[in-house]
Amino acid sequence: MDQAAERGRNTGRRNLARGRLPRPAETSWDRLEPAGTGATAEDTGCWRQELSQQQKQAAGTAQHRDQITPLQLNQRELDEKYNKKFEEMSKYVHDTLGNQEKTIKQVLAMDQCLHTGQQPLCLGTPQKDGFAGPSVESDKRESSLRSIEKFVPTDFASYTQEHYQFAGKKIIIQESIESFGTVVWPGATVLCQYLEDHTEELNLQDAKILEIGAGPGLVSIVSSLLGAQVTATDLPDVLGNLQYNLLKNTLERAAHLPEVKELVWGEDLDQKFPKSNFYYDYILASDVVYHHYFLDKLLATMVHLSQPGTVVLWANKFRFSTDYDFLDKFKQVFDTTLVAEHSESSVKLFKGLLKWD
Repeated sequence: MDQAAERGRNTGRRNLARGRLPRPAETSWDRLEPAGTGATAEDTGCWRQELSQQQKQAAGTAQHRDQITPLQLNQRELDEKYNKKFEEMSKYVHDTLGNQEKTIKQVLAMDQCLHTGQQPLCLGTPQKDGFAGPSVESDKRESSLRSIEKFVPTDFASYTQEHYQFAGKKIIIQESIESFGTVVWPGATVLCQYLEDHTEELNLQDAKILEIGAGPGLVSIVSSLLGAQVTATDLPDVLGNLQYNLLKNTLERAAHLPEVKELVWGEDLDQKFPKSNFYYDYILASDVVYHHYFLDKLLATMVHLSQPGTVVLWANKFRFSTDYDFLDKFKQVFDTTLVAEHSESSVKLFKGLLKWD
């Protein structure tokens, strides 16, 4: 074999390693063979076989890369998805707040009619003292509406719209299976049904309610539609979706727009929920007990938020032995009554009153 043929083969190998060869469908073996080298048929066959093997490896690598890429969304695609979601949210906020004269005035009118039984004053209507309308209530309402701008839903890959019927209203909940905190669990529907069936007995009209672990907000929405003043709480990453669902289902439908607050169980309770400033008639919780490491902090939070007269309504699907362990501890600090049980779904609903020594 002469030196020219050897140089030709080396050149071909270098070009292949550097990615200079055309795709297999476009390959011209005549162009790849060094002209005038005098290479034998055997030499050419070996060279072609080696090239073929390397191309198969390259094709396999490309195929593997194509399989992985869809699992790791391109950053640009993520940005586009987030921007689209944010634009949708901004439009919803704009549509809601664009005509403040209408939206806030209507909700304020509902509040005043319920509380005073008098004809409500429109925003901007001069009062006896010369000032316009009920500014304190107006500011509170506007702040509640604008809170949607503070909490933007997490950009999960997919959301679904689930439909529910409670308090005589159709409720649409935006859910995502990518987070425990954005799914309606069985305990929530049981608690909603109980609230609806016992509205007068529980005296929910204007009652102050705090929901622990509100998730996508179904229980808080139903409580609001039944006339309660609701504070919905959860971890920071689900507050955007929670606020979105609350506003979408209660604006101009409820006497009181629910509020959204961050609550991490067992943390900063005295600073964020001082007993001197906060009193709740009801503490609501559904499916907050499962296999996690914060059950003691959850119980401590329930105790902190309870004052004389506060009723805890806790609905839960019992799945693990740890659920019953928590129930035993719950009974140690709360006078506990089983008020509802659904054997088909393994959901139990308990009423608790804090024991006072």
